[in-house]
Amino acid sequence: MLSLTRSFNLMKWKCYIPGRKDTEWDGGFFPLCKFDQGFFHPNIYPSGTVCLSILNEDEGWRPSITVKQILLGIQELLDNPNPNSPAQSDAYMMFTSNLALYKKEVRKQSLRYPPPT
Repeated sequence: MLSLTRSFNLMKWKCYIPGRKDTEWDGGFFPLCKFDQGFFHPNIYPSGTVCLSILNEDEGWRPSITVKQILLGIQELLDNPNPNSPAQSDAYMMFTSNLALYKKEVRKQSLRYPPPT
């Protein structure tokens, strides 16, 4: 008889943010706080780190912020990039100069992030 033991670390969570319906992000499920390197978005650094004030302790972060608020903040940022805080040049330039092409790239990227199993 084979016995499998699975341990859980409550300090490590695996959370996904669904793309909003009826947007180019719809259908994608994106990892919370840190994306894959090279993730295409004006406010995601090439390393995958999210540029969002509520995640930065020098800006808007406070201990009372909930996981739900973080998830909603990142979901909102995906669909409404902040052009005043660019984190990568390619996505920023495309977002500000050719919105139709930007949306096409976002849609292609969203298809690479299916629902988690």
